[in-house]
Amino acid sequence: MNIALIGCGRVAIHHCNAILKQSKLKLKFVCDINKQKAEYLGKRFNIPHFVNYHEMLSEHSNEIDIVAINTPSGMHFDHSKDIMQNYKKHLIVEKPIFMKPAQVKQIYKLGKKYNKKIFPIFQNRYNRAIKRVKKAIINNEIGKINIMNVRVRWCRPQRYYDLSNWRGTFSHDGGALTNQGIHHIDLIRYLVGEPKEVYCKMKTFGAKIEVEDTAIATMVFKNGAIGTLEITTSARPIDYEASISLIGSKGLIQIGGIAVNKLQIFSTNEKECQKYSDDYSDLDDLGKVYGRGHYEIYKFIAKFFYENKVFPINEIDCYNSIKFLNSFYKSNESNEIIKISSKFESNKLGKKNNKISKLYTTKPL
Repeated sequence: MNIALIGCGRVAIHHCNAILKQSKLKLKFVCDINKQKAEYLGKRFNIPHFVNYHEMLSEHSNEIDIVAINTPSGMHFDHSKDIMQNYKKHLIVEKPIFMKPAQVKQIYKLGKKYNKKIFPIFQNRYNRAIKRVKKAIINNEIGKINIMNVRVRWCRPQRYYDLSNWRGTFSHDGGALTNQGIHHIDLIRYLVGEPKEVYCKMKTFGAKIEVEDTAIATMVFKNGAIGTLEITTSARPIDYEASISLIGSKGLIQIGGIAVNKLQIFSTNEKECQKYSDDYSDLDDLGKVYGRGHYEIYKFIAKFFYENKVFPINEIDCYNSIKFLNSFYKSNESNEIIKISSKFESNKLGKKNNKISKLYTTKPL
């Protein structure tokens, strides 16, 4: 299966390296409106590069089976819709797959119409520590989960937001929850279960941006568990932690490290901690954010096409994580407890901004 990659920013190198690890997948083309970025990846992997994905997909349609979308978050929906409708390709979409739950439904509906698959990126599910904790929960090793806590204390200074005009906007980025915290919001559902209620307050402390860089929330889950969430990118001067604690009726588990990559506490099986902790210092970004999850995702993609294996994240799973994400914003906007079972979307997250969208929209040839 031949893959073309659109968007050659920071995460793109992880996609490229992961594709190269799979013998039945092939990286064929890369594209970015920034010629320098596209040229760099093209030369590094010795493949053709483009600045207009319409040119790439029109001229080489027969050579492309899958398109990986790594463009700004607020462009994922427009790019996915365009490529699905006009070029009929399978899609791999980076986090957060889309900004609004309704957008998830629309793209999956198109996928069914054209018999094409959507593969969302939630790569932290495949961290060694996370996989071990998921197994512990399934096997009832710490009993019924009663309390959970998420803490992300990262640093994103003003210069980070000044890198691109889409950063720090409600329309194309979202704040600490949407850009950085989406991994952990997804993991909350993955490990604890479906949420029932959310109450959230947001603030902006460390940068001049329109979105939040700090969110504090409480959560109630359908299974009776309760939880707290603290996610900030206003920590200074570096990233400190991304941790999840689970307190069960028989024991406690804590996952830590910069990217939820270390099993720090496993009270009922302490000897497992070292075995299921990962060192990311050999990776391109030294494991500061991405870890090895993309390798696992592309392995699952290859197995889907060549071994008829089910891809582990389906439409409902994906929809529920984006709906959960929106609940935090909706709670902050309304200053109310949000019932997850009701139909809602954030008023601000993913709002239209045609001025920014035009900067990342290329015209068909």
